[in-house]
Amino acid sequence: MLVRLLEGEGWAVQAAYTGVQAEQLLQQGLPAVVLLDVMLPDASGMELCRRWRGMYPGLGLLMLTARGDPFDRVLGLELGADDYLAKPFEKRELVARLRALIRRQSTAVPAPVTQWNFGSLTIELLRREVLVDGRVADLTSIEYKLLVELARVPGQAVSRQQLSNAVQATAYRPLDRTVDVQVGRLRRRLAQMAPGSEWIETVRGEGYAFVPRGGAPSSPVNG
Repeated sequence: MLVRLLEGEGWAVQAAYTGVQAEQLLQQGLPAVVLLDVMLPDASGMELCRRWRGMYPGLGLLMLTARGDPFDRVLGLELGADDYLAKPFEKRELVARLRALIRRQSTAVPAPVTQWNFGSLTIELLRREVLVDGRVADLTSIEYKLLVELARVPGQAVSRQQLSNAVQATAYRPLDRTVDVQVGRLRRRLAQMAPGSEWIETVRGEGYAFVPRGGAPSSPVNG
């Protein structure tokens, strides 16, 4: 029903019926706005809202829920939702709220992101520092660049060639084995800071992926 309604307004619409499906679609390309139901069969809409706000700061988020309790509305907004609409709702109100949100998204000038937070791990982009549980990790310039390149796309595989390009300013490109050694050193340094935590996983045949541990990424800090 919602798909037909929004397509009738001239918008391109994609439907996801689970949290997993939604995250797969977001990885393929960000829409202007996501209508996010609080109650999903495989995930909490509140948790997804918090996670997506951290991963996609420019994404418009309008939450839908059958629970109209003021506490739920406040919680949704505090977790990063741009707007919140309780069911049942008037079709015209939903369309009006979407139009207003899309206008705000198109005119807003976001402040530059200066910090990425992934549970106990924080990347300070301006200071070029990495903190684990509040302590500065002693990383080399190459290790820092590798981590930043991986953390740009949490959960997605990054090829060895991409990692090589990220750390080499010249036309020289190291062998795959060199990249493996550098990633191995980065892993060991992070493991020394937080034993038992593993933020970087090997993706067979593709490269490496940064997987946040100890909680979903929180909202980035803007300068």
